[in-house]
Amino acid sequence: MSPRSMASSHPITTRSQPQPPGRGADAGLALSDPELEVARAILIHGPSSRGSLSQRLKLSAASLTRLSKPLLDAGIVGEGDLVLDGSVGRPVRLLDIRQDAGFFVGIKITGTMAQGVLTDLRAHTLASAEHELGTHEVAQVVETLVQLINDLREQTGREISGVGICIGGQISEGTLIARAPFLGWRDVPLGELLHQRMGLPVLVENDVTALVAAEQWFGVGREVANFAVVTIGAGVGYGLAIHRQVVRGRDAGLGLGGHFPLDPNGPVCREGHRGCSTAMLTIPSICAQISTALLREIDYAQALELAEQGNKVASSVLRAAAVALGRFLAAAANLTMVNVVVLGGEGIELFTRFEATVRAALSADRDPEALDVRIAVLDGEFDLWARGAAAVAIQKYAFI
Repeated sequence: MSPRSMASSHPITTRSQPQPPGRGADAGLALSDPELEVARAILIHGPSSRGSLSQRLKLSAASLTRLSKPLLDAGIVGEGDLVLDGSVGRPVRLLDIRQDAGFFVGIKITGTMAQGVLTDLRAHTLASAEHELGTHEVAQVVETLVQLINDLREQTGREISGVGICIGGQISEGTLIARAPFLGWRDVPLGELLHQRMGLPVLVENDVTALVAAEQWFGVGREVANFAVVTIGAGVGYGLAIHRQVVRGRDAGLGLGGHFPLDPNGPVCREGHRGCSTAMLTIPSICAQISTALLREIDYAQALELAEQGNKVASSVLRAAAVALGRFLAAAANLTMVNVVVLGGEGIELFTRFEATVRAALSADRDPEALDVRIAVLDGEFDLWARGAAAVAIQKYAFI
């Protein structure tokens, strides 16, 4: 995946021969749990020698050979050219997941649009498309998703192993949208409805939780067991991974971080909270404050430009937001005792333009004896959320 916090993975040339139809991951190969663990370790950590895999999974060389053989035979895993891996004196062949062992669709649903990507097993985007939602009527939204998936399939000619959908709202059992306020939905079984139309496995997830899952497998989670994800844009999102497990639950879709108090003298949000994270950090609130003071409509790009030009109103509002962001990041680290925070969302330029202010506020709210907080910044690419949805589907449906 392309966000800066996610380590890149480069496919190797495999020596295994392509498998005929009916073999491999797409055929529903029955793998044991230990075999799945080996496959997932290779997928997450990239090309690996047998020695490094044995150490990572705490397996003997004989056990690893036994568990990897079905993966090689099925064409899920391939062997690369001879390389020196730095651990032994003689060259070794690295094992890697075949990039054509499975393809997944990820879709982000907003109030106006469905954005989709088709990815490989490491959530690298191979094709993208977007369709506007003409209505929020459930049947019509399902038809829009069907068209979007078919568009992605036609662009690439790939067979799809699974579909992930992410949405801002409360999700139950990976298929039911319990509540999606911006669509006016309650108790909509979107996953089941789309599965019935397409015949594909479908998993529905909260959008911020999907980003956490993507980071867990393909980003900072490869290096650390505990981290938080904070997103700023139309709203404020907060997610968490502890002991290499994504923290999930129906309440994740309530946006519980959205009204965290940050500034007792700040503006008031629509719910009546003064200086909360929604009032201080969201794009609509920032733009509304500047527009009211300047007596003209200002969008986010214009607000940033005005601040760059030295406009006192824009500079004041954005610097107050930057201080609030630093305090929010400190709270995320302090209350959960993590020292890695992934930051993303459409409002990410608040950090990139006022990074020094954010970091100063973060430090001010941390104990001087505490470890430094590492901030991993996600690039503000349009398909970031959709790739998160694809990553959720990969975690659920790869190799089954």
